[in-house]
Amino acid sequence: MEGIFVPIGFFLAAFAILYVFWTTRTKERLALIEKGADASIFKTEPSKFVLLKWGIFLIGLAIGVITGFALSNLVNEVVAFFTMIFFFGGIGLIVAHVVTYSLEKKE
Repeated sequence: MEGIFVPIGFFLAAFAILYVFWTTRTKERLALIEKGADASIFKTEPSKFVLLKWGIFLIGLAIGVITGFALSNLVNEVVAFFTMIFFFGGIGLIVAHVVTYSLEKKE
């Protein structure tokens, strides 16, 4: 019975955070509209390279899993997996940033 409280608490906390975020954002926008300010400052143009960023990041995570599996014989399995996943995930994010920056600069 006690094991059920953790997932329920997690989802309640996630819902509460999202609810506060959305209500605060709505109140800010309504306050701007009431003052006569332009509310279009909240609209951003979607990036063209979102899928490229996610793809490079997920490839980095996959390389991290493979490397963690290879290192699991040498060091503790949990340590190998977590460190390699975070390490190559971070490298994937850096590579994605560099690639998208160079592509956006060309346009």
